[in-house]
Amino acid sequence: MSATPAAAFPQAALFDLDGTLLDSAPDMLATANAMRAARGRGPMPLEALRPHVSKGARAMLGAAFADVDAGERETWVPEFLDTYERELGLHGAPFPGVEAMLAALEAAGRPWGIVTNKPEYLARKLMPLLGWDTRCAVLIGGDTLAARKPDPLPLTVAAQRIGVEPGACAYVGDDERDILAARAAGMPSVVALWGYRLEMDDPIAWQGDVLVDDPAALAAADAWPATR
Repeated sequence: MSATPAAAFPQAALFDLDGTLLDSAPDMLATANAMRAARGRGPMPLEALRPHVSKGARAMLGAAFADVDAGERETWVPEFLDTYERELGLHGAPFPGVEAMLAALEAAGRPWGIVTNKPEYLARKLMPLLGWDTRCAVLIGGDTLAARKPDPLPLTVAAQRIGVEPGACAYVGDDERDILAARAAGMPSVVALWGYRLEMDDPIAWQGDVLVDDPAALAAADAWPATR
């Protein structure tokens, strides 16, 4: 892979949503606690749910109802999604520094988009709430295509829709499957260390191209990995 010139943004940037662009844990906590209250249980603290948010609805249900059989929890997934839709955007917000990062990309003329495992209809409902509906160049959800991350298909299709080669993009995510998907797509990756991780997760072992502590750091072109 040939490197871009020094201090160059990638031709396009793609992002995971929950735990990368958006601190959605407070919305997820409201969802889990509404379900707990409906079952006569008290609220759980944010710290108990936060590490599971990037793992999806099933992982969050597992954290909220660890004593309930996994088969029964599976039947609660539609309820979780319906409840979350009502809480959508009411409690969470972009991580500090995200707007500065996106503005820097836009000022450099670099399109950006979102590739998430969240159902597409929920991700799209968030876009106008965040003011991103006219700014996000492409949005692919977990049910948009025949495969989801860690499969590379969502990333390669996103790059195609923007009109750049995968190797000219960079993908930013806070979960190992983000980095696996990027590697399989031939796309340089950025590990978002500010996101959601379980205690056992070792982001260094994911072998992303760059590890970044703060989204604001990505407002600088030289913070990004080299692309083709």
